[in-house]
Amino acid sequence: MMMMTATDLCLRLGASVVAGMVVGFNREMHAKPVGVRTLGLVGLGAALVTMAGSGFSPADTDANASRAIQGVITGIGFLGAGVIVKGAGKSHVHGMTTAAAIWVTAALGIACGLGAYLPVTVGLILLLLLLGIGGRIDRIIDVWWAKKLGKDTEETEVSRQKGASPD
Repeated sequence: MMMMTATDLCLRLGASVVAGMVVGFNREMHAKPVGVRTLGLVGLGAALVTMAGSGFSPADTDANASRAIQGVITGIGFLGAGVIVKGAGKSHVHGMTTAAAIWVTAALGIACGLGAYLPVTVGLILLLLLLGIGGRIDRIIDVWWAKKLGKDTEETEVSRQKGASPD
């Protein structure tokens, strides 16, 4: 079993932090409960656990790494659950997108820990596209449904006026 070099170790961990920080920057720009530091730490932690589970070997993922990855994916759900809130008397749940961003950031960290940089790059681009244009698409659909149902709810009107995403 060949051990990874210090350069490879720094590249994997650095990539996981950068990926997390990029996602965190998007969440900060939308005034969400997690940001650059939190998601940078999520990415770093996921990469560290993955690398520790694989014995820091560049070899294919073994059973130990698989168990480490399963633990990260399960455990990160608790962090994501902490940002999901349902407002009193409201029918809309807030925080789902941020919780999903936390989960995907952990997956990006896992991929960085495995040295899978192409999936990290493509995944990060797709994540940023979803976070960037997904809210607009959600608002368009919400307004369309409200019109179709003949309802002009206060929440739809506020969203239309502010251009704010519900999450």
